[in-house]
Amino acid sequence: MIDPTKRIANWNVKFNTERIKATLDEKRPAMLANVTAVYPMITAMELQVKQVCDGAGVATIQYPFYLNFGREMWALSRKEISGESLALEAAILIAKWKARGLTEAVLQAIRTDVFNVSAPIAP
Repeated sequence: MIDPTKRIANWNVKFNTERIKATLDEKRPAMLANVTAVYPMITAMELQVKQVCDGAGVATIQYPFYLNFGREMWALSRKEISGESLALEAAILIAKWKARGLTEAVLQAIRTDVFNVSAPIAP
């Protein structure tokens, strides 16, 4: 068992704000470049998801849930996953969000219309 005094000392070293600031100051330019590149893509994707929801007559109060599905799809599409593997992962996400009460047809439309991912091939 680790002595509580030692744990407190370790925590204090780990959360040294000067050290954290120095680390963040070093990383900030790369972080800003990433945000500058990624946020416009996320914004465009979210607009497309909203358009699909509008077209399907989804209640505005449900938009955040469909946007979360869209963000998860977007994260998948940014990984080195494509083809049938991406289609299977999308099917898993659709099942998850359908179980949470979202409409499967709208989720499928987002998958297809926004992300250009088709349904997986049935075995």
